[in-house]
Amino acid sequence: MKYRYKFLREGFRSNSGNLVWDTKWKHEDELIMCKKGLHCSKTKYQAFSYVQGEILAKVEVKGKSIKSEDKEVWSNMRIVRAWKWQKKDSVSLAIYSAQLVLKNFEKKFPKDNRPRKAIEAAIKYLNYPSIKNQSAAESAARSAESAWSAAWSAESAWSAAWSAAWSAAWSAAWSARSAWSAAWSAARSAESAAESAAVKKISKWIEDRELEEIDLEKI
Repeated sequence: MKYRYKFLREGFRSNSGNLVWDTKWKHEDELIMCKKGLHCSKTKYQAFSYVQGEILAKVEVKGKSIKSEDKEVWSNMRIVRAWKWQKKDSVSLAIYSAQLVLKNFEKKFPKDNRPRKAIEAAIKYLNYPSIKNQSAAESAARSAESAWSAAWSAESAWSAAWSAAWSAAWSAAWSARSAWSAAWSAARSAESAAESAAVKKISKWIEDRELEEIDLEKI
């Protein structure tokens, strides 16, 4: 048996197309990467990079397949386990990712605390998700956005660190999908060796995250 992961939208719907998932086997005859077939990834991190959905599914696969480094398409697939991916999970991921690279920005701009304030606002919202704290996170995100020109004019690594902090606050204020922006920015914030370490840390965070499991007998 081979197992992979994929993210789905609410109602167990695929991100693309009208396919609604359940525990029964699904089958597709024609396979074209990113266009036709049943798509998934080996890791949760890879799956999240493609679809920032509301449901994380562990799937069993078999049959024909086409594989790339971080994405696969199979002819046969079914769901065997599923968990809710909620806004609190996205915000937590964004905060963790931003904290990994905050030092990159502050090392170059030690007097600019806007990215740090953005992260702190996201943490406050996560602990107390009120309208007031949501508004504060939005304000902090906009303030951190003004740090962009300095970071961008300096070097891409510092720009990425700023972007991760901005995304953390923005995920708290509005879009939970900004969590992937934070993770991606953190992952590209350094040269290859450090970047690889950041990816491993973020991937492990997602793997270890305790999510609310969904009873598949009720879908």
